[in-house]
Amino acid sequence: MTILNFVSQDELDDLDDDPRIAFMMLVNHAQRSLSEQTKGLTEEDWQQREELRHSFMNVVIAAAKRIEIEPFVSMEVPRFSDFKENVDYRQFKADLDHYITQLVIDNSIRAKRDSVAILPDSKDRIRKYVHALRECIEKGNMSDAKREALLKKLDLFEAELEKRRLNILVVARVVLELLALPGGVWASVDVAHKLISNIMQTVAEAKSAEQETRQLTPTAPTKALSPPRTKEPVPVPTFGRVADIIDDNIPF
Repeated sequence: MTILNFVSQDELDDLDDDPRIAFMMLVNHAQRSLSEQTKGLTEEDWQQREELRHSFMNVVIAAAKRIEIEPFVSMEVPRFSDFKENVDYRQFKADLDHYITQLVIDNSIRAKRDSVAILPDSKDRIRKYVHALRECIEKGNMSDAKREALLKKLDLFEAELEKRRLNILVVARVVLELLALPGGVWASVDVAHKLISNIMQTVAEAKSAEQETRQLTPTAPTKALSPPRTKEPVPVPTFGRVADIIDDNIPF
């Protein structure tokens, strides 16, 4: 089996550029697919289930090696002839869950730094700016395809605005695309740029106020993933002393 038995090409194409997030997304897709494929299998179907689980391990480890996610880069896939489902797969799944938990938390922390909570009054102002931008685009001198694409960008922006926290990267992408338009396409380039500037300023003020209030810690380097178990302690050599004591206490 190949990766396409667990993850579709569209899902692969939509993976994030960040290797850690991409790996997390890929594992999530693969786990759901494995669950669907093994659902309903009986005890008599153990060979099929075993093959699916071994293939899942193969795909996850191969993907991690390609995008360089430790510690999976250093792992080896068990030979199928040596594969023990109740041992190899269960331990791999437990370790995988341990690492994915860390990735999810890392992603949540990063997403918090790259987003901002917008107060209701500020959201209302931004909605007014976006509505005015729509009018500028609809009256602008551009092709229908370009107009439709820009309006869809604003749709996505407004959908993001309804979330609990606004992703600043989404704001930046929309703003950059609008600012890249030639001045001649706007009904009034000055009005359009003023509206864009107002959106940027409102978001920037919200982020500044949040940082002052919460005193968010500065961005630190991404930590390496921690293993689920520490190494087994190395036994301290006795050099025969314990054996000698035991021998001295034996009454024969």
